[in-house]
Amino acid sequence: MYKITALPTAEVRALQAGHPDAYGATPERAVSTGAGNPCRHCLKHVPEGAEMLILAHRPFLETHPYAETGPIFLCAAPCERFDGTEMPEILTTSPDYLIKGYGKDDRIVYGTGLVTPTDRISAAVAEIFSRPDVAYIHVRSARNNCYQARIDRA
Repeated sequence: MYKITALPTAEVRALQAGHPDAYGATPERAVSTGAGNPCRHCLKHVPEGAEMLILAHRPFLETHPYAETGPIFLCAAPCERFDGTEMPEILTTSPDYLIKGYGKDDRIVYGTGLVTPTDRISAAVAEIFSRPDVAYIHVRSARNNCYQARIDRA
């Protein structure tokens, strides 16, 4: 069993209030086209015509060679944090995703990264979590490598 973990609300509210992103820049504001703008807090697509934030995000507390930083979207207005075990909207709209396991040291566990068809994510997650050296999994875009969400053991 596993849990999909969205970005923490306190971090998102700070960014929505204009606090700096992972590069020290103010998040950019844009208007969503309604497709391809997944919010990493509610784990839904930002609705068409709604204001959104575009910013640099590093899903690691410390910098190190494996601490990838990349662009993400957030709803500009406060939204409810995803909290569930079902597959969230943003992980059902692409044909596939890149998933990879990380150890307790926040380093990639080699041999766990794979581009996975959307309908096989649950099976791939179970397979990766069968390894005792995997602490958590990141889900990323298979096309652009953008961080989508974290998967933790339940």
